[in-house]
Amino acid sequence: MQPLKTSSGDLTTDRRADYAEMLFGSGDPAAAAELLLGALELAPQWAAGWFRLGEMQETTARLDLAAQAWAMALKLDPADRLGAALKLQLIGKGPAAAAPPSAFVETLFDHYAESFEGELVDKLGYRLPEFLDRVIRTARPGRFSLALDLGCGTGLMGERLRPIADRLEGYDISAAMLKKARAKGVYDLLAKADLQHFAYAGPKADLVLAADVFIYVGALDGVVKTVAGILAGNGLFAFSVETPAEGEAAGEAGFALRPSRRYAHSQAYVEQVLTANGLSVLSMQPIIIRWDRRQPVDGLAVLAKLSSG
Repeated sequence: MQPLKTSSGDLTTDRRADYAEMLFGSGDPAAAAELLLGALELAPQWAAGWFRLGEMQETTARLDLAAQAWAMALKLDPADRLGAALKLQLIGKGPAAAAPPSAFVETLFDHYAESFEGELVDKLGYRLPEFLDRVIRTARPGRFSLALDLGCGTGLMGERLRPIADRLEGYDISAAMLKKARAKGVYDLLAKADLQHFAYAGPKADLVLAADVFIYVGALDGVVKTVAGILAGNGLFAFSVETPAEGEAAGEAGFALRPSRRYAHSQAYVEQVLTANGLSVLSMQPIIIRWDRRQPVDGLAVLAKLSSG
């Protein structure tokens, strides 16, 4: 995905920043960073400019300078819509977080909404909704009275669920994504919600989905506990996680932030969280979730059941 572009509010600064991008694209990140730093003297309150400067400095391996730029971006935008704290964590200049900033996830997907399906399905080979659909139908043929699609995005999973759900509800943090999903007309209800603080007061659901969502959640204890409380007896919970690549550690916590600023979760961690919340695994299958820079992104497709007793 292309960097989020925002105006500094100053025409001269924007022009210099555009030229810096040209230099960066031509393979001269050091010159690009120097030019952008000069531009920021004209607009020192431009958080997105400081964030982009950090990315350019990172490319030149000047991690101390990158850290200074990201720290400035975070100071100017404490909500952290660009995810500067995550970049600082990845280079060892910031504390490890159990979850990404909610404002970062919301901004990311609001920005991504227009091109989301074209890039994910056509370019990155995303086929997880079809896979989870088969897993669910195999485990429990028939219909579900209420299905909840958490992190529904533009409705790719909802299109698969609609034929087997009497009532289908979708929840997502991004208003732009929800607008795309609403246009498909497959949901009975769509609502804006942050899964890190998800509260649900409706009837019990016999199916809950979270397809390619937990990569932007981090620690799963809270959301899995919430899902367990939502499910009816013997209700199904289908979801996916990315798994650490070969040689990549998940850490003592069982999950870790990746350079992509997505989280990977170990199989042992997933099993532990499910068991702790009264869920038993029906199936846990390795899957290529998508491709990224021509490399497979490995993960797990999981189907779990809430024990009625």
